Amino acid sequence: MEKKDFHVVAETGIHARPATLLVQTASKFNSDINLEYKGKSVNLKSIMGVMSLGVGQGSDVTITAEGADEADAMAAIVETMKKEGLSE
Repeated sequence: MEKKDFHVVAETGIHARPATLLVQTASKFNSDINLEYKGKSVNLKSIMGVMSLGVGQGSDVTITAEGADEADAMAAIVETMKKEGLSE
């Protein structure tokens, strides 16, 4: 299992556009990928799940990936988080 913590620095947090990009990135992989925030865990391939968490600026989230392509999935998600200015 791959697990990584992120500190959200984007002014708007993980709102519609970045959430959509994260979901699209996660959906390219077969692994189970989850986003955890404040004790809740949702499937990162579900836009409704991600949006329901209401992750704002300054939040700490954890993303886990488990499956055959977990390392590639995590690398792509880390790249998306940085490219979109979501985390440091």
